[in-house]
Amino acid sequence: MTKDRENTRRLKGQVKWFDPVKGFGFVVADEGGPDILLHANVLRNFGQSSVADRAGIELEVQQTERGIQAVEVLSIEPPDQDTLSGLADLEDIDPEEIRAAPLEPARVKWFDKGKGFGFANTFGRDEDVFIHIEVLRRSGMADLQSGEALAIRVIEGKRGRMATEVCGWETAVKRSD
Repeated sequence: MTKDRENTRRLKGQVKWFDPVKGFGFVVADEGGPDILLHANVLRNFGQSSVADRAGIELEVQQTERGIQAVEVLSIEPPDQDTLSGLADLEDIDPEEIRAAPLEPARVKWFDKGKGFGFANTFGRDEDVFIHIEVLRRSGMADLQSGEALAIRVIEGKRGRMATEVCGWETAVKRSD
């Protein structure tokens, strides 16, 4: 599918579901209407390999003979915090300390969605960084792939270095522009 700017429109919605193994998912537009196909390649062009269910999303979409399809992801907002469970490791840490941590370039070492955690390596550091599934969901993502480039906020937690925010590398670069 080629992107023809004259036949696209911008809309906001919420991710209904996305399965990185299947390579697609669907978005429900805030304005209603039929589900919108979100293909993994469109999401990867945004710099992410997954997106959390119920995440807010802004898209450029195009009507095709198979229905409405996303052609570009413009932004992703994590799901509402009240729909997510808490993470005990972050409860005792000052929120200002978490917000003050800089985004660091990193690569996913491994992540197991079934276990609910994984690890990344930040550039220039030997220690692994723990990534919990709840931090990933709060960041608007659902899964990570080994070798995936990220930007992460890291703090010293009770059990070592841990991520407090995760975003795709391309997203972090766009934020700094």
